[in-house]
Amino acid sequence: MIEHLEGINKAFESKIRLGIMSVLMVNEEIDFNSLKELLRVTDGNLASHTRALESLEYIVVKKQFVGKKPKTTFTRAEKGEKAFREHLQALESFLNKMEK
Repeated sequence: MIEHLEGINKAFESKIRLGIMSVLMVNEEIDFNSLKELLRVTDGNLASHTRALESLEYIVVKKQFVGKKPKTTFTRAEKGEKAFREHLQALESFLNKMEK
């Protein structure tokens, strides 16, 4: 059965990271507060998971000031989109093998 899990990306084992990538697959860009509210996580929790995805070069983090307020936005990187699509394909393959 373990051999059927080939292609599953450990980076997406966390439901928060899975959620981040899912949101970014259907949105070009999302800001920190909107993503935090959508996923219902704390600032620190979101920050640690986005840092992990950024270090893998799966997402791009842009920090800027709008007026005097800091604004952080996220976009998916090409590498992240590819990795996420491969992960979803691996999950689908796994489920199909389990049905047989």
